[in-house]
Order: sequence, then C-alpha cells, then structure tokens
Amino acid sequence: MSISFSHTYTELPDRFYSAQAPSQVPAPELLQLNEELCDELGIDLDWIRSEQGLGMLSGNELPESAHPISQAYAGHQFGNFVPQLGDGRAILLGEIDGKDLQLKGAGRTPYSRGGDGKSALGPVLREYLVSEAMYALGVPTTRALAAVATGEAVHRQEGPVPGGIFTRVAASHIRVGTFQYFLVREDQEALQELTQYAIKRHYPDAESIIDFFKAVVSRQATLIAQWMSLGFIHGVMNTDNCSISGETIDFGPCAFMDEFDPKKVFSSIDRNSRYSWENQARIAHWNLTRLAECLLPLLAETPQDAIPLVEEALEAFAPQFEDKYLLCFREKLGLRTASESFINQTLSLLADHRLDFTLFFRNLTRVAMGEDSDFFAGHEKWLSEWKSYGPADASLMQSKNPIIIPRNHRIEEAITAAYNGDFSYFHRLVKAFKTPFQEQAEFADLETPPREHEKVRETFCGT
Repeated sequence: MSISFSHTYTELPDRFYSAQAPSQVPAPELLQLNEELCDELGIDLDWIRSEQGLGMLSGNELPESAHPISQAYAGHQFGNFVPQLGDGRAILLGEIDGKDLQLKGAGRTPYSRGGDGKSALGPVLREYLVSEAMYALGVPTTRALAAVATGEAVHRQEGPVPGGIFTRVAASHIRVGTFQYFLVREDQEALQELTQYAIKRHYPDAESIIDFFKAVVSRQATLIAQWMSLGFIHGVMNTDNCSISGETIDFGPCAFMDEFDPKKVFSSIDRNSRYSWENQARIAHWNLTRLAECLLPLLAETPQDAIPLVEEALEAFAPQFEDKYLLCFREKLGLRTASESFINQTLSLLADHRLDFTLFFRNLTRVAMGEDSDFFAGHEKWLSEWKSYGPADASLMQSKNPIIIPRNHRIEEAITAAYNGDFSYFHRLVKAFKTPFQEQAEFADLETPPREHEKVRETFCGT
C-alpha cells in the first residue's frame, strides 16, 4: 500500500515554493528505517521496505500522490541577512498525517546557489542519530524516518565521499526565515497568507495574530531551556533554522557537551561565539524579534501602533525561559526548592573544574539512590549543600538525567566506520539512543566521555 500524501502547503501561492523533482541516484540502499515512526504515521512497513518504498526514499520513484517541491525562505546567517536561501538540497514530497515528509540531499533545486544539492553520507547518519536521540530525550524535534546510501560519490573539501539521503519528518518546515522572505519583498499579501496558514496548522487555538506570536515565543522559550538542561548546543541558530512549530530543526554543527563550558561552540565558522551554550536564549529572543518585524505590517496601520503589541509578547520570553530553565535544573538536581543561586553555583562548579556535564548529573542521581560515588571527591562542600535541601527525588532525577547521550566522538566513529563500509556501529548507536534514561549493560561503554585524542572540537554543516 503506497503512501497517500496531502498538500496543504502547495495551496499557497506558487511564489512560496518551486516544483522540483528529486535527482536520480544509481544504487540506493536502505541503511536504517524508523519502524516505530512508520507505525505512528500509518506507513505500511512491507511497502516502505519494497522496491517502490526504496524508490521514494531515494527519490528515484515517487508515489503518484507526491508533488515534490522546494520551499523558499530567507534568513539571518550568523547575523548577516541573506534575502534568498530556500531548500538548496531538500525536497518536500508532501504531508502525511499532518506532517511534512522531506528528502534531504535529493539533488539540486532553484535555491542551491551553485551547490550540487547532494548530501554526504556522514551528515545523513549524524542527523538520524541526533534527531532520534533528541526525541528519546523528550525534546520537541524533527524526526528521522530513513537513511539511504545513494551508491554515488559526492565531492567535498576532503575529496569524494559516499552520498546519502535523509528522510525527515517535521510538523512543518515553516521558519522565521520564511516570513523574512516575504517581508524583504514587501509582499504583505503573502505574509498574511503565511501567517494564517501557520496559525491553522500549528496554533489553531490562537484567536489573533498576536496570540499566534505569543504562542511561538512560548514554545521557543521552553525549547531552549530544554536544550540547555541537556548541555546541548545547536550550533547554527540562524533564523532559517528557527522553526515556527517549536521543533529542533537541522543537526549540523551541534553537540551535547562533554566537559561543561558555557562559552563552548561547535560550528567551525562561529568565531565570535554567537551560538555558544550560554547565548542560546539571547539568540532565540533575537530570532523572535526578527519574526516580530515580519508581523508588524499585519498588526496595525502603522509601526507605532504595532510595536507595543510585539514588545509585550517579546518581554514575556525572558520570564518564561527563566521559569522553564530553573524547573529543568531543579528536576535534574532532584530539588524542587533549589534556589537560582545554587543552580548557578552548581554550573560554576562544573565549569571551573571542567566536569563532564552528563556524568555529573548521572553520578548525582546515583548518590540520590543511595549508591556510593567517588565522582564528587574534592567537591564535598558542594555535595553537602545539595544534601542540605533535604532528600532529593531520585525517581525524578532518573527521568531527567540521561545515562547515554549522542556524544560527538561516538558519532564520528560511526561515520568513519560507515565510510569504510561498516554500518554495525551506526546501528548500535541507533539502538542505544532509544532508551537514554535506562541502565543498559550492553551499552555501558557509550557512557564514557572522550579521551583527549578522541575529542571533537568542531562540527560542520552537511553542505
């Protein structure tokens, strides 16, 4: 039974997108299929594993109901505005169960800007691993449906490498940059249509445009707090990577920190630490301000009348973020009454002593469970203060402090092995990341941080 797509996005005017068929690939091979997500979406497993299913996942043979497009958008990239970006290597096949199904690395589009539109296999495996790990950790995120090897080489700085296609499922692919695309063109009609479409699709309870904006602000505040409580650094929080739905989107130069450093960045081109761990809330607010600018023409006759409306909504970001951030860390500490000062003191301890973020809270959970841990040797004063708050909620800590995270050195090892034809390590990580809060003896080796020579200090986007 083939997939039956719907297409609400193509009901918008054709200046929102370009029709674009995927490129053909010579020898597609299905490397990983997310069977649980297939079940959620009502996709028949026998069909998706068939020759026709592989044809869709590789872009070689699409179902009749698919209407492939690439979406137009703009964006601020590291603070610099680019009026036309768009899907340079991604093709949206349609919607299933209300969600977008998109092929990444499926070939050149009108927005490729001289690129080949392809993806190396490494970024495909990375996005599969990190997005599904993020989902298992309970954070709103785009999902991985499949990873496919294309059987062709793509040429990058390091030379020819195996190609791949990633099938991404998202609530939608509407970004702050989508709104910016029409603002810079002074296309108020398109802005109005896009806003009403986003409200209908993602925020049906919003009774007005300002209600819609407040809801987007709230979701972003919650999302960033969740990232930071896991030591996650997105790496490229450009406005074109800021999803209106509130999902984490695009997993290029991202990482879950090992040694805690609030100023840590992972993008090779983030030389000014714009997207460091500690800056993520500030940048989210900056991105939301750019969205507010796009909505001003729709809110009132003049900017003077519209600005107070968005300012009020933007002012709500900081307290909402702060509330969620403090809640997340109180849960990690198992202390519902922990003060903000104590949380800051805790993070300063981690930073000053270069402690592993995940292992710190993992070992603290063990202490709360009554186990011994020498992890806190030399930090007895802090531990005594933690205990002074009263008995910690060990079960809560177990549900909030992961045992296994997708550490970058493990992902790099899996990619290196895959480039040498061995996908067993990748498959092992897929399995391990599904249950990050559970004790898993067979994956105990994945809990350990990298040794000095294993550390990954920068990651790169997939283009």
